Amino acid sequence: MSNHEAVELGHTQCGKTTFYWGKRTYIMGVINLSPDSFSGDGLGNNIEAAVARARHMAAEGADIIDIGGESTRPGSAPLSINEELHRVIPVLERLTVELSLPLSIDTYKLGVAQKALAAGANMINDIWGLKQEPELASLAARKEVPLILMSNQRDISPNHNIAFPDIISVVTSDLQKSIEQAMTAGVPKENIIIDPGIGFGKTQEQNLEIMRRLVELKTLGKPILLSSSRKSVIGHVLDLPADQRLEGTMATIAIGIARGADIVRVHDIREAVRVCKMSDAIIRGRP
Repeated sequence: MSNHEAVELGHTQCGKTTFYWGKRTYIMGVINLSPDSFSGDGLGNNIEAAVARARHMAAEGADIIDIGGESTRPGSAPLSINEELHRVIPVLERLTVELSLPLSIDTYKLGVAQKALAAGANMINDIWGLKQEPELASLAARKEVPLILMSNQRDISPNHNIAFPDIISVVTSDLQKSIEQAMTAGVPKENIIIDPGIGFGKTQEQNLEIMRRLVELKTLGKPILLSSSRKSVIGHVLDLPADQRLEGTMATIAIGIARGADIVRVHDIREAVRVCKMSDAIIRGRP
């Protein structure tokens, strides 16, 4: 039995799109509206540039676009709700009209998520897995939208300096709590997606271990999102800046798919589409 056949995950409805898990790997394109994105692709308040990039991602084969206004780089200052709304809402309003793809809002703030869904977002991507704002689960339940729950250790290891005895056990336990919290709030099981949180309080060795052992998260019975694109772990291995981590990113995607990833969050869509298609042909037996 392969990694992808071990658990029947069914499907998730996101806007007008249905994700049939296990059939192929889905691709989430990243739109960063922060001026200080770690990956060097931050667009700030440039609405036209963001819309153009999203259109380009759609044309290249993205399945969903993830829009975030606050930088997640270590040490970055949190945004006020008003500033985050100022960045993301105009872009969401434009893309809702101009694209047929579903849109995800990358936020852990309830006020931002509420207005983003009203503006046309179809999914909530919470990098804190409900630790910062438990009410996001109730919102996702009421609005019947999928919810991505990420395992984030920055609350207990902000400087990546805690040597967890077994990082997969830590991540699994963390995600299990988030899943139970979401389902208690009324989020249907098919609307929960999990993300192990590459970076986010882990050491570089732990990041590599998570990707090597990703299949172990299949015990949670949820689709797995892998967000490794341009991350510092790639720079750590290759000794390259963020804008030169394409090949390293694609290696993590191919291996991630072999280890059970169902959706990948990436900056470079064209290349990711090709890697996913080839990997799916081998791993899932899809031509």
